[in-house]
Amino acid sequence: MAAGISRRGLLTGGAAVAGGAAMTVLATAAARDAGPAGGVATAGQSVPAASRTSGGSGTSGPSGGSGASGPSGASGASDVSASAVEPFHGPHQAGVATTPQAHAVFVAFDLRPGTGKEAVVRLMRLLTDDARRLTQGRPALADTEPELAVAPARLTVTFGFGPGLFAAAKTKSPLAPLPSFTTDKLDKRWSGGDLLVQICADDPITVAHALRMIVKDARSFTRVRWSQRGFRRSAHAQAPGATQRNLMGQLDGTVNPTDLDRAVWITDGPEGLRGGTTLVLRRIRMNLETWDAADRVAREFTIGRRLDTGAPLTGRAEHDEPDFARLNRLGFPVISEYAHIRRARTEDPGLRILRRPYNYDEGVTEAGTSDSGLIFASYQADIGRQFVPVQRRLSEGDLLNEWVTTIGSAVFAVPPGCGPDGWIGDRLL
Repeated sequence: MAAGISRRGLLTGGAAVAGGAAMTVLATAAARDAGPAGGVATAGQSVPAASRTSGGSGTSGPSGGSGASGPSGASGASDVSASAVEPFHGPHQAGVATTPQAHAVFVAFDLRPGTGKEAVVRLMRLLTDDARRLTQGRPALADTEPELAVAPARLTVTFGFGPGLFAAAKTKSPLAPLPSFTTDKLDKRWSGGDLLVQICADDPITVAHALRMIVKDARSFTRVRWSQRGFRRSAHAQAPGATQRNLMGQLDGTVNPTDLDRAVWITDGPEGLRGGTTLVLRRIRMNLETWDAADRVAREFTIGRRLDTGAPLTGRAEHDEPDFARLNRLGFPVISEYAHIRRARTEDPGLRILRRPYNYDEGVTEAGTSDSGLIFASYQADIGRQFVPVQRRLSEGDLLNEWVTTIGSAVFAVPPGCGPDGWIGDRLL
């Protein structure tokens, strides 16, 4: 970007002003050059019905520029009845490749002082039994509200181990701290944790009941460090497999790996982690008030995609390959070198991350502004090889940084699944 021209001056309102400097010129030229043939709907031009429920940008976190909308082998979401059940036993934990449910809560625990390996094993046996029962529509042991357990609504309960749990169990941790990213403003109240439990279902009552049972049974061993609630469109609000919208209006989650054995599941390293994965959980605050001040052309220029269809500015449909070499009439790239989809691009499909994001909305502040954002869940086999390079590129030069700030961050190892007689982490601990 030319010296003397700030992103703020270009993007937060300047693009809407006649002669408002380079952003309007570049972004308008990009949109014009893409034209109807590039899937850019102009005023009065209708958007095909088939495109209205699909699209994508992979906003507010490491995403990418091409690929399938969901992981290969993910369970379908066509059965949205209250009695729908997701399998609990298997080589992998549910809740990773599972088609995302409408509601989620992520809760992190810290182990109480003096908790050692024997206590950690007892804790995981107990919580695994809770999850095994609840996900199948059966009450947990000593469940005082068993009626709330009979509608699992595709409930999944997924466990992740933080560095503190490995230390307590005197087991070598496979996790390394994330490097510092210049755009982060991390708050301890949303960061860290020894044990993570991710609870997802298509019904919020199911999620609330499962959370209460897990917290009650973990109380003797842990204290709650933080909890974060998230949501997506309800199961009946859009077609199964359609990309969700985040609260900035962008379709979020276009690019995900299709070969999970290469990109997501751990296939080497400690035997007790094979079949598992790793999770980076980031809480990303959105500045919706200043985003509102940017016009539509500037927003699309920032992302590199159309807001309505999710198509790249050089394409027609959500999953079209972006043409990063294409220039506009002024000789500038149609998709800016600082556009989100270019900065988040990972060419090798085996190094892509599996993104499973949820929106959060904590209402309004006393000043009348929104407290909203994204709970960005990134699953990958190797954090250092997959997540870190993408996040580093985003922090160094993503136009979207003007409107989003990461305020929470945590990393966890997600053990493989277990059999009917096993428990989560049994091969690791």
